[in-house]
Amino acid sequence: MSQGDNAVTSALLFIMNRFYISLLALATALPALAQENGDEGRKLKLVGSVQSDILIPQEDKKIGTGSYKEWARTNTFAEIHLMSKYVEAGTRFEFTKYPLPGFEKDYGGWGIPYFYVKGHYKWAELTLGDTYDQFGSGFIFRTYEERSLGIDNSLRGARLVLRPVKGVTLKALTGKQRRYWNHNKSWITGADVELNLDQWIKPLREHDTYLTLGLSAVTKHEGDEDILALRPTGQKDAFGNDIMGNYKLNLPKNVGGFDVRANLQKGGFNVLAEYAQKSQDPSFDNGYIYRQGRAAMLSASYSMKGLSALLQIKRSEDMSWRSRRTMTGTSSFINHLPAFSMQQTYALAALYPYATQNVPGEWAFQGEFGYQFKRNTALGGKYGMHVKVNASHIRGIETQPLVDAAGKPITELKGTDGYTSKFFGMGKQTYFQDINVQIEKKLSKKFKLNLMYLNQRYNKTVVEGEGGTIKSNVFIAEGKYQFNRKFTLRGEAQYLHTKQDQKDWVFGLLELSFMPNWMFTISDQYNAHVPDASNPGHENAVHFYMASVCYTNGPHRLQVSYGKTRAGFNCSGGVCRWVPAQKGVQISYNFGF
Repeated sequence: MSQGDNAVTSALLFIMNRFYISLLALATALPALAQENGDEGRKLKLVGSVQSDILIPQEDKKIGTGSYKEWARTNTFAEIHLMSKYVEAGTRFEFTKYPLPGFEKDYGGWGIPYFYVKGHYKWAELTLGDTYDQFGSGFIFRTYEERSLGIDNSLRGARLVLRPVKGVTLKALTGKQRRYWNHNKSWITGADVELNLDQWIKPLREHDTYLTLGLSAVTKHEGDEDILALRPTGQKDAFGNDIMGNYKLNLPKNVGGFDVRANLQKGGFNVLAEYAQKSQDPSFDNGYIYRQGRAAMLSASYSMKGLSALLQIKRSEDMSWRSRRTMTGTSSFINHLPAFSMQQTYALAALYPYATQNVPGEWAFQGEFGYQFKRNTALGGKYGMHVKVNASHIRGIETQPLVDAAGKPITELKGTDGYTSKFFGMGKQTYFQDINVQIEKKLSKKFKLNLMYLNQRYNKTVVEGEGGTIKSNVFIAEGKYQFNRKFTLRGEAQYLHTKQDQKDWVFGLLELSFMPNWMFTISDQYNAHVPDASNPGHENAVHFYMASVCYTNGPHRLQVSYGKTRAGFNCSGGVCRWVPAQKGVQISYNFGF
């Protein structure tokens, strides 16, 4: 790092330190101020938070951590919100000049990329600045922040929400979408209306029935670009072959989409039906083909005391939609398609996470059943037992290649329709499949046991680009023993068996908690077939050990860890980020007021 960079970093750290001190002072002073001013003091409210994740890296050539010029890397966020009866304002300071490993290059920077002012009075609300929102399930519009993935696709512009009559919510918004430290040039404009019919129809409420209808529309206006495609010039060479030439694609400046949905709830029964469609949107994601995107979903669930059930089906096609057509990676998405697979929290269960395949698309099915066996029954025993079974199956859509006038497959698809597809046609490839069985049982007043079995089929070639299909079986046991109200010991034992990829994995964890302040954790993740990054073609037996201590005091939470983490994907909601192998000291600090 240069002397100039050191000076900038020191100055920023000084500023951040003073900012934290100011936040602490405000958090301390506000309760006294409110008490002093009585009701008047409560009319003005200040809330905020600080989140700082730091890695002090160490190089490990065998697991391929790489080396870094900086002695530390950090993702740090500090935000404040000032709220009153009619006006709200907020801002966020971000420092990611030297981000944690695995984030995209453009993610690095520092400054204040987020601010807003919101006014609200009776049935109207107007926001100017940066906003987040979602229409329906997010098929055509969703802006959100997910720091673990490096996602912040907020919209900078204006957002208006109206509730003119009971049961009616109207939204309208427009602006430019954030991409790290800049905003894409295209304009995003959208509107949404939701009608809660049960608010108007009394018999529905009397029969415990609630019906909501929704309609959304979104457009993207983006300037033209020089995207070239090979096409026959109409001339022949000396051998009679077509002479090819580059032709500029006629790109649509306006891409629109709509979403319709209906949600019916009666007692414990809930049904959601949703359909979305967008116009032709040639982009890097779909190879610059001219197809309309479509997504349809049907979800039904039932819940009552001690029992729950869920069944979902989704079909999507060419639904990758960004505010910049040439963009890659995880940024600039206007919409979001959730993954129809169980969100795993155990280390080995999450070893092969699934990422939603927007292009060309997918069929996704998910079902779940949960049952609570009552106390003092044959299966429930003295304390009862909860059993949950979850299964998902995701495969590709059926596609037929395009052919020319002579019946030969067209190899240059850029600028064409890309393929043909029947709506109900299913592809031959399975992208992902799993069966999860979980049992939670309290064996005594002090000891609780969780057991889980996972059978998984993961198409690594589809999700990651290569690697074939990985079939695995995962066995997990978690036990928690509470010695008293303050002292708890928790342990995990996990085993993943597969004949593919890096073969078997073993994971163990012990966690000791002293409420309400301290928690100590040690863990080890072991594999005997980890590729040697320093010696291609060779494998090593590696222990990915980790030790951590966590201290919590009121709004403050500080965790310090040391060890290794394997390379892999970090996923949330069907969106994934590649994280390289790491070794070193990890520090995490959170504060909220």
